Amino acid sequence: MRTLKRVSMLIVALITLTGCFFSSQEQQRWVLAPEGATSFSLSREGRFALYHTALQGIVLWDLQQNKKLADFGSQDQYHNTVLHSHLSDNGRYAITATAKSFAVWDLAWGRSEGLWSISDGLIRDITIANNGQHVLLALSNGKALYVDLGTGRRLEFLAHQEKVNSVALSANGRFALSGGNDHHAYLWDTRSGQILYDFAHKSRISRVALHRDGILAMTADGGNEVTIWNLFDGTKQTDLDLALRQQNLSSARFSADGSKLVTGTPAKRIELWDTQTGQNLGRWEAAGQQDTRSSTAVVYDVAITPEGNVISGTSAGIAQQWAVE
Repeated sequence: MRTLKRVSMLIVALITLTGCFFSSQEQQRWVLAPEGATSFSLSREGRFALYHTALQGIVLWDLQQNKKLADFGSQDQYHNTVLHSHLSDNGRYAITATAKSFAVWDLAWGRSEGLWSISDGLIRDITIANNGQHVLLALSNGKALYVDLGTGRRLEFLAHQEKVNSVALSANGRFALSGGNDHHAYLWDTRSGQILYDFAHKSRISRVALHRDGILAMTADGGNEVTIWNLFDGTKQTDLDLALRQQNLSSARFSADGSKLVTGTPAKRIELWDTQTGQNLGRWEAAGQQDTRSSTAVVYDVAITPEGNVISGTSAGIAQQWAVE
């Protein structure tokens, strides 16, 4: 009887802790791809979603009006799977990528701006500047590749010693942030390739993010360290107060004023942070894919609305809006 009572008390405690860990204020849900998505990107303020599925191809959706804006179809004639995508900070352009090629899209006109192939590595991450011409790619061969599509200029950033996992680009395309398996994240000038800051970690870098005005940077490793950096002098501003160990990030974005950071993980977790103190401001669990045995979902992208709420987009093909208390 005593053992049974202890087990009962443990179950109650676990249920209570689970309820405390996650907030439940889901405001709205958009099931855009019941079959699941291979990539999913949001605009900076969370209004627009760009996703890819094997059945639908590349689709642009207006979440605010809840309607489809464009069907782009396949990225290439071979219908290769789109694994990565990103919308420019101003929402005008998007970039999508398979393992070996990338395409740029003019979202205002609903048309492709071109398709380019990569011959010396696999694409692991991508980003695009506001003008739709400056793009940055993370490659498996240890290179971060910056390309000016207007002039054809290419800059291979070679400081990394192993795979580059994540890249971020300033809105004007002038500054780049790249992080890799070599435990380093570098902030560098895309005109010269000169390293401005070296942010060292104890394990491989899984995700990086830049504030749109170049005030702050975030670097996250595969262990338990997610750091906010002040880019005026390259000093550490704070470490996030993580509740879980070995928490990889699959997405991250700063708020417009830089006071907050929203993050997503490969295990459905979405969290909001104070960038001054590193304290957690909210936690939510994304919905899993419908009508499947697996309840997992990778949080591909996150955004903060002008009202301060959080939007997430996942591999389940679902976008959700979360209320922040």
